[in-house]
Amino acid sequence: MITWIKGGDIIDPRLGTQKKLDILISKGRIEKLLTPGSFQPPGGGEVKTVDASGMFVTPGLIDMHVHFREPGEEYKETIASGSTAAAAGGFTAVACMPNTNPVNDSRSVTEFVLERARKANVVRLYPVAAISKGQKGESLTEFGDLKRAGAVAVSDDGRPVTSSELMRRAIEYARFFQLPVISHCQDLSLSSEGVMHEGSISTRLGLSGIPAATEEIMVVRDILLAKLTGYPVHIAHVSTEGSVAFIRRAKGEGIPVTAETAPHYFSLDHTAVIGYDTNAKMYPPLRESKDVDAIKRGLSEGVIDVIATDHAPHSPLEKDVEFDKASFGIIGLQTALPLTLDLVREGVMDLPGAIAKLSCNPAAILNTKGGVIEEGKEADLTIIDLNKEYVFTEERIKSKSHNSPFIGVKMKGIAVLTMVKGRIVWESNELNPGS
Repeated sequence: MITWIKGGDIIDPRLGTQKKLDILISKGRIEKLLTPGSFQPPGGGEVKTVDASGMFVTPGLIDMHVHFREPGEEYKETIASGSTAAAAGGFTAVACMPNTNPVNDSRSVTEFVLERARKANVVRLYPVAAISKGQKGESLTEFGDLKRAGAVAVSDDGRPVTSSELMRRAIEYARFFQLPVISHCQDLSLSSEGVMHEGSISTRLGLSGIPAATEEIMVVRDILLAKLTGYPVHIAHVSTEGSVAFIRRAKGEGIPVTAETAPHYFSLDHTAVIGYDTNAKMYPPLRESKDVDAIKRGLSEGVIDVIATDHAPHSPLEKDVEFDKASFGIIGLQTALPLTLDLVREGVMDLPGAIAKLSCNPAAILNTKGGVIEEGKEADLTIIDLNKEYVFTEERIKSKSHNSPFIGVKMKGIAVLTMVKGRIVWESNELNPGS
C-alpha cells in the first residue's frame, strides 16, 4: 500500500523553507517527494490518498519533556493514554521523565516503560532515566546499563540535583556514554514552601512566593559546570528573564548549553493565579509579564532551543483542593501546537522556526530519530491546519487528567493528522482522507 499526501505545503525546519510538494510513502518510509500533479496513481485501490490542500506538512513533532505517571500513578495517566494525547496534539515522539513510582533509575523500569509503549503502539517513546538513585541526590545511577536498556538521557526532573559535586560527576559520567543531561533548576532552600511566583500577586493573595532567583542560581551553576566539564547541559522549563539572560551570555561565550521553555511560560503570567485557580499552579511558577516577554525574545533569538510541554497530569484528588495543598503541574500535549502558532502570528518566529523548536531541535539534543522530511527516512509526519478555530473543551482532551488553565479558551491551529512510520495514529474530524 502506498500513501499519497498531496497538495500540502512542506515545512523543512532545518533549512527554514516552505515548499509545495507531494509525498509518497511506502513501507513506513518516504519514498518520493514530488512536484504536485506529477504522480498518477494506479488503479486497483493500491493508493491511500490524503488531501492536505491548504495545510502544512511538517516533520513529526517531538516533545522532549512529559510525565506519563506509569508506573505508579496510572489513575493520573498511563503510557497508552498519554501517547494518545500526544498523537492528538501532533506529536510523533515523546521523552518521559523518570519521576515515576518507582523512579526510573534501573534497567527494569526502563524496560517496563518501553514495553508499555510497544503495547500502546501509538507514538515513539524515549525514556529519560534518573541521574541519582531514587532521585535522592546522593549517588549516581548506572548510566551505561540504563542507556543499553533504552534510556536516551538522564535527569532528576521533578527534583534538583542539589549537590554541585554530584552534578559535576553526573555530567562527566554522562559524557563517557554520550547521554544528554537535562537539569531541573531549583534552589530548594529558596523555594521553601512557595506555591507561586514571588511578587505583587502572591502578596495580594497571601500565598508564599517562589522568587526568580530560585531558578536562576541553579541555571548559573549548571552553566558553569558545563563550562568546567566541556559537556552540554540542557536546561529544562526556563521561566525567568534572568535565566534567558544567563543562557544568552553562556552561548555567546561558547559554553555548551541548550534550553527549553513550555507554552504556558509565553502564554500566561502570574495573574492567572488570581481566583486561586489550581490549574495555574505549576513548577516553575508562572512569572511576570516581563518574564513572558523575555521568553519570547529568547525563542526569537535562538537562545531557547526547544518548546516542550512539561505535560504533568493530575487528578481532581490533587487539584480540587486548597491552593497551598494542590500539586504543581498542568497537561499540555494538545495545547502546545496552537499556543506556539500564536507566536508565529505575533511575529515572534516564522513557521519553520517554530516547527524546528518542536521537531529537529529536540531530536538533535536527544540524539534520536526525527525532525526531517527526506526521501528514505521513516515517515513521521504531522499535518497542520493553521486556520482552524475552536474552543479547547474537556471533551477534546485525550489525557486521563484535565488539569489545564486553557479549558474554555479559543484556539487557532490544530494537528489534523499524525503519522508514525507511515501509519496514521491520529486523524481529526477536520481531515477526511480518501482511499
